[in-house]
Amino acid sequence: MAPKSTVHKARLQVSDMDRHYYAAHDLVLAQHPSETDERLMLRLLAFALHADERLAFGRGLSTDDEPDLWRKDLTGVIEQWIDLGQPDESRVRKACGRAGEAVVLTYGGRGADLWWEKNEGPLARFGNLVVIDIDPEDAKALGQRLVRGLDVQVMVQDGVVQWVDEAGTLEISPRLRRTRS
Repeated sequence: MAPKSTVHKARLQVSDMDRHYYAAHDLVLAQHPSETDERLMLRLLAFALHADERLAFGRGLSTDDEPDLWRKDLTGVIEQWIDLGQPDESRVRKACGRAGEAVVLTYGGRGADLWWEKNEGPLARFGNLVVIDIDPEDAKALGQRLVRGLDVQVMVQDGVVQWVDEAGTLEISPRLRRTRS
């Protein structure tokens, strides 16, 4: 019998001054047995950075045809496709073709740098692609904050994220490698 996912509940309060978005979200995150705590928390960070009433988590690591997060309009058209890590160039091309905006949130330090060096040229033609990098120390610090019932307040201002939870305050400065053109 295969191991089951671990379910985490999170209460996320988002105050995004850059996008003028202010809302609370009650979320359920399923952690695949092979998913690290760090990656799960980065999915929550990605949600906070792109929070919207219609933003939802995909079915998980075992599903190739869905992103980590996505936002669809009321007719089912994909408005935003968000993947974490270092996806294959073909997956990013597919995301850019299927969604109004494709976002890749990289992390992992030198590995993420090498991924970007390899893919920057081939992906340059996609005007709807955004690539954001999270510092490996910030990703590690986030992973260490995972608890069963998360209660998190996230404030975004001038591109800087203030993450506040029971462990205290963490400041994260996502680096934009590429913005929409």
